[in-house]
Amino acid sequence: MTRRIVVKEKVLKENDRIAAEIRQQLSDRGILALNLVSSPGSGKTSLLERTFQDMKGHLKMAVVAGDVQTENDARRLEAAGATLVRPIVTGGACHLDARMVQNALTGLDLGACEVLFIENVGNLVCPSSYDLGEDMKVVLLSTTEGDDKPLKYPAMFRRASVMVVNKTDLLGHSDFDLERVRKHARQINGQLEIFEVSCRMGEGLRAWYDWLNAAAKAKHDKRV
Repeated sequence: MTRRIVVKEKVLKENDRIAAEIRQQLSDRGILALNLVSSPGSGKTSLLERTFQDMKGHLKMAVVAGDVQTENDARRLEAAGATLVRPIVTGGACHLDARMVQNALTGLDLGACEVLFIENVGNLVCPSSYDLGEDMKVVLLSTTEGDDKPLKYPAMFRRASVMVVNKTDLLGHSDFDLERVRKHARQINGQLEIFEVSCRMGEGLRAWYDWLNAAAKAKHDKRV
């Protein structure tokens, strides 16, 4: 005998309610919120390190750094000059949720912030379903991974607004093809803004910084 179960409420209803509160809180202050997602080792922390180092004095930034078991990423960002840092250790959970982010923001001086980065746990599956109150998702992949990542994880690339391809200095050491990854990404999401960078060498980062400045200004101006 088949039993039918009717779900009358969204499973993530409470998460979405809290995310809406976070979004309103940040919007009232004109703060741009970016949810950084990627597989482990793609370079989220490296991108943030370079951004904090190079944009110091130009843009006021804060970061919530998620990790499964350690606060290593938060410490790296503090060493790079980030002063507004809040670590989240999920204790094994494969993604951040809105409640974790809300708790991390408690006591953070948002008045001294123009951009809030939420560095998610390394995973391209679960984080695609969780709204954290961000304005946009920024998905990273690297040239040491497969260039078919957008096709393998379409939900994440469909919900992202920006794609950053990192480790361009390693192009040629594998079969990774930039043109192919662009094609696959555009096939999933034709509106993706794409940046190709090497955080290690600094290549391509100026375009990322220019975009970040423009997006932060647009968010601030919208509040005004």
